[in-house]
Amino acid sequence: MARTRMHADEIHTDTALVRRLITAQFPQWAHLTIEPVVSYGTDHDIYRLGDHLSLRLPRIAWATGQAAKEARWLPELAPHLPLAVPVPLATGEPAEDYPFTWSVHEWLPGDNANGTIRDPLQAAADLAAFITALRQIDTAGAHPRPPHARGGPLAEHDEGVRRSIARLGDRIDGAAALRSWRESLDTPAWDGPEVWVHGDLLPGNLLVVDGRLSAVIDFGGLNVGDPACDLQPAWNVFTGDSRRRFRDELGADDASWLRGRGWALLQAVIALPYYWDTNPGMVRQATHALTQVLADDPH
Repeated sequence: MARTRMHADEIHTDTALVRRLITAQFPQWAHLTIEPVVSYGTDHDIYRLGDHLSLRLPRIAWATGQAAKEARWLPELAPHLPLAVPVPLATGEPAEDYPFTWSVHEWLPGDNANGTIRDPLQAAADLAAFITALRQIDTAGAHPRPPHARGGPLAEHDEGVRRSIARLGDRIDGAAALRSWRESLDTPAWDGPEVWVHGDLLPGNLLVVDGRLSAVIDFGGLNVGDPACDLQPAWNVFTGDSRRRFRDELGADDASWLRGRGWALLQAVIALPYYWDTNPGMVRQATHALTQVLADDPH
């Protein structure tokens, strides 16, 4: 599988490697076909195994804890959620010169949410229902949130955001981005109970079947924290009336809305310089989100 190198120290995978790993560790699946899945994801290579399974292989060391996190929590979260989520079936071990733990899941059908949603108002309600249900799940026993992780204080990211805006130079309206970021930073911090947040509700992590949202994937950013983190789809997925519907369904007040907008901005401006030359899909998504953020009036 020809893939553009996005990280200096990433690991290359291909179907031959996957075949060797499956044959050695899960021989019951060794007869199944293996096909790479095209996506603009940044931290895993995805392969389809037969008709009903998928494999996720980390490309980079910092993504290696995601398999264990999903195996621990998705079986507990799934029964409470109104959209499908990946069902972990097995965990593979490092072997065949591949250094990371990897995972096997049930295959979830659908296309990503880029241009495939038939009714944006319905999608706004459906995704808000998913977020509401996730927030209501008991957080007892949740892993501690690492510093700079999704759902933490925006202020943890101030230096990185400013550095990325400077790196982008005249490719974006840096002054407007800094004004928007400062408005989000100056918003009162979340003082309510911390809740489960997905942390990465971008169009590539939302699946659509027959025009309607069907599943949410990639829970690598799952944490317990400020619920405003999961307002990012307002600027990444929705516009106009559907954005307002999404906000209304979640009952987001002005402070939460501005913190959510800050999360959308920081994710966009940090992704843009990093992936500018290597991942055009991610650049398109981040550019769209930043454009929506800078045009947004929180009131």
